[in-house]
Amino acid sequence: MDLAAKEAAISRFLHEYPQAADTGRRHPALQGCEEVRWSEFPGCPAAIPVLLRALLDQAAAAEAQRVLTNTMFSIAEMNAAMPEVLPFLLRLAGDPQVPERSGLLDRLIMVAEFSEPIEVSNEAMVLWFGRDSDHPEREQCRAVFAEHASVVATLPEGLINAAGQAKLRQAAGLV
Repeated sequence: MDLAAKEAAISRFLHEYPQAADTGRRHPALQGCEEVRWSEFPGCPAAIPVLLRALLDQAAAAEAQRVLTNTMFSIAEMNAAMPEVLPFLLRLAGDPQVPERSGLLDRLIMVAEFSEPIEVSNEAMVLWFGRDSDHPEREQCRAVFAEHASVVATLPEGLINAAGQAKLRQAAGLV
């Protein structure tokens, strides 16, 4: 999805959920998200803070997750801005009051999977996902998971399956 399509998707989201734009402005998990220069990342819309705040809106959270996922991922790679988005997602996932928390945890598992190193000897994987040297966001995401290991360690087991929990713990360096 190109940048124009991502921006159009966010506009459609805001048209459907106009109240979501103002939700969560003061939530501690999102402190600093407005200061990130999102549009400086290739293919990243400037309105990422709107989607992050909308994750706190009971009515809009599920759709905000879907739009954020489509904005940050393609079939074979994640957006270069994901290491910047990830701390906010992790902190939100650590808050039991966040709506659609299990869906948010599923998205974190997806980030953990996309962050795994690609073995250079596996030609098919390199062909499909590219070399790690061409995608520094993978290693950067692994560093963010490790930096937020204390949050990952406290995530409730009942909201995701054991395999997903293990994947997050592995990404955070807890196993």
